[in-house]
Amino acid sequence: QVQLVESGGGLVQAGDSLRLSCAASGRTFRPYTMGWFRQAPGKERDFVAAISWSGGNTYYADSVKGRFTISRDGAKNTMYLQMNSLKPEDTAVYFCAVRTDYGISAYSGTYNYWGQGTQVTVSS
Repeated sequence: QVQLVESGGGLVQAGDSLRLSCAASGRTFRPYTMGWFRQAPGKERDFVAAISWSGGNTYYADSVKGRFTISRDGAKNTMYLQMNSLKPEDTAVYFCAVRTDYGISAYSGTYNYWGQGTQVTVSS
């Protein structure tokens, strides 16, 4: 089993920044890719960003491109999401996920492990 723990969420104002972290522990697979998803109240879980096993490839949802940056520290088994220029529409619970495969994916169904989520609230 893989355990994922997100942290770094909070309440901020529009235009502010936050950095989310996702720490992976337990049984770790090689290779694996990691991703961030978010879910706003009453809405489906949406893809935010993903990063390859090597960290060399990244992929973003159009809604966050240019504002969010995904990264990972392989030595620490930790992934990050730097969120800048936050907007009220970014308000959601943010989940990290692991996919035990090489390829980056934006589809939640292809991810094998999920964290519990961290709340991000952006006030206008």
